[in-house]
Amino acid sequence: MADGKLYIGTRRYSSWSLRGWLVVHLAGLDVEEVVIPLAGGGGTTAIKAVSPNGMVPYLEHRGARVWESLAIGEYCAEITPALWPADRLARAHARSIAAEMHAGFRPLRMAMPMNLGRHGRPSADGLADDVKADIARIDALLSETRAAYGQGGPHLFGAELTVADAMFAPVIARFLSYDVKLSTAAADYAALLRAHPLMVRWYDDAGREPEAWRLERFETLA
Repeated sequence: MADGKLYIGTRRYSSWSLRGWLVVHLAGLDVEEVVIPLAGGGGTTAIKAVSPNGMVPYLEHRGARVWESLAIGEYCAEITPALWPADRLARAHARSIAAEMHAGFRPLRMAMPMNLGRHGRPSADGLADDVKADIARIDALLSETRAAYGQGGPHLFGAELTVADAMFAPVIARFLSYDVKLSTAAADYAALLRAHPLMVRWYDDAGREPEAWRLERFETLA
């Protein structure tokens, strides 16, 4: 019997669910995955019926009830401390960039909804200045973090994925879907993250979801 449940939304679209799912798997938690198809616009009744804040991801594990993807990351790191860098300075940086990603970049999120079925297709209307500013800031965060802390491997803090990598995974998926041009360092990181076995699994599972779960508002976006 599993130790709990992880509630997630449609994998094709649910960027927040991807974060929670990654850290739960990185921590090795034995949980049942419950996928709830998204209705769009925050109106998914089935999610509101189970999640304290009416959103996903939502984790139930050995009596703990954890919502919000960053909180799930912190919970998983208590079980698997390697989900944050061991070095104090690196760990402080990791927490800072993870929190910035969690709380910010609304223009980019609104202009580029996550859709894993969209392959390298740029936005037809181009990008607004505030979206370009978000992209530039994220590119700088990725490039500077890799230069300062990533020498030991392909990820932001070296050989292993951390909570910080999980927090950036959905925006990497967006960059790939909308063919966003990045610096060499950021583009290399994006390609390596996309090739990680857990990311491959998420994409594969998303591809097997029923077509009936697809939302026209995301599929027809220019």
